[in-house]
Amino acid sequence: MRERETTVEQQGGPVGVPSEMNALEAMMWRAEVDPRLRSTVTIVDVLDSVPDWDRLVDAHEWATHLIPRLRERVLEPYWGWGPPEWVPDPHFALGFHVRRQHLPEGAGMRELLDHAALLAMSPVDRERAPWEAVLVTGLDGGRAAYVLKVHHSLADGVGLMQILGLLHSPVREHVADKPDYPVLPPEAPSRLGLTTRRLGGLVRALPSTALGAAMSGAGLAGRLVTRPVSTVTDTAAFVASAARAAIPPAVRGSELLRGRSLNRRFEALDVDFAALRAAGRAAGGSVNDAYLAAVLGGLARYHRRSGEVPASVPLGMPVNTRDDADPLGGNHWAGKRFAAPLDELDPAARIREIRAIVQAVTGERVNDALGLIAPVLASLPAPLLAQVQGGATMAIDVQVSNVPGMRGPVYLAGAEIVRSYPFAPLPGAAAMIALTSHAGTCCVAVNLDPAAITDPDSFRTDLEAGFAEVLALGE
Repeated sequence: MRERETTVEQQGGPVGVPSEMNALEAMMWRAEVDPRLRSTVTIVDVLDSVPDWDRLVDAHEWATHLIPRLRERVLEPYWGWGPPEWVPDPHFALGFHVRRQHLPEGAGMRELLDHAALLAMSPVDRERAPWEAVLVTGLDGGRAAYVLKVHHSLADGVGLMQILGLLHSPVREHVADKPDYPVLPPEAPSRLGLTTRRLGGLVRALPSTALGAAMSGAGLAGRLVTRPVSTVTDTAAFVASAARAAIPPAVRGSELLRGRSLNRRFEALDVDFAALRAAGRAAGGSVNDAYLAAVLGGLARYHRRSGEVPASVPLGMPVNTRDDADPLGGNHWAGKRFAAPLDELDPAARIREIRAIVQAVTGERVNDALGLIAPVLASLPAPLLAQVQGGATMAIDVQVSNVPGMRGPVYLAGAEIVRSYPFAPLPGAAAMIALTSHAGTCCVAVNLDPAAITDPDSFRTDLEAGFAEVLALGE
């Protein structure tokens, strides 16, 4: 993807992650039997110039050997017997995954974003490695863009930043000492072979599974005898925490945002990072608190145009659960859902209110309720899974995400990346708004369903006003 910054000694050789999808990844992959639930991440990097095409292709060739997952496809066992598995793509062709396209000369951001949205709306080829990279030329001022489309099951936002961070170059000049990794022979099992292996593993695991269940039951029984009060209290607290985390907030979705479709529209905003941080601190909050308060302020303004502002709307927010022991890439996050207030006019008070709400939902004893039920959901037949998952995600009006990004200048095949917008998936919600930092600028990427937000130009204007009133707190 992008030219490397670290050395092979620092990287420790080719990067790999477990071949089996975890339950969360399997859910995202299988739920796409309903096309409204597609989980495609689209990163739009704006470049100051057109990169060298040969260097760009070579960088991708090198990257796919450094990160073998980029040369793998997803294999499903028959009858959904166990999770999907990543296997080498025996027909991997770099030319399919790395392409270039040209916009009419003088195209600006609007044309680029519309083009990127069209790329995002097309599903990934499920028989190939689920990613594509497109160099887009023809932008005004001699600029270009790099559009990377990746299925969410390959990596979450933090995981993608980890992968791409290995491949950035801190200099514009060509780096000639990149190590060569040997091309591993594609030894891909068949669906029958994978299913047979899964069945064999299940049979071998039955005795130990039964023993483990018995021991767990015996352990609980023993604790009930020796410590009845504390055991019952702890169990009740755990169950209550799980219920609060798993049950969606008792708030109706906005009537204004009810529509849903397969169409997408992209908007991009730039916000000064230092100013947003200062605004958060001025109100006793963080950058993330100020960001959420600005989004909610924009949502309230958009509703005010129609004459009716609900007291709150259902909002979703992923929380990073990754730790140092987790492998690079993959998905490690917990989904949070809560009622987000729209009726607070004072931006400082809104920051404090949203801070208290977020601290409460992230401070639950059970922080990852979705992780607890994901294995059960992932094992459902795909149509039923899509119905269950779609019912949950479509009940959310807006999702927000905040992913740490690049701190200093980085280059792609000789061109500097001047902005990087992470358009996260929109599986059922009216809007997905993601923020990442880039060299002192917060790049805000807005992925909208135009059937829900029918006046996207006004929505953008209202979001800008929401950020403006929050930023004024730090002046």
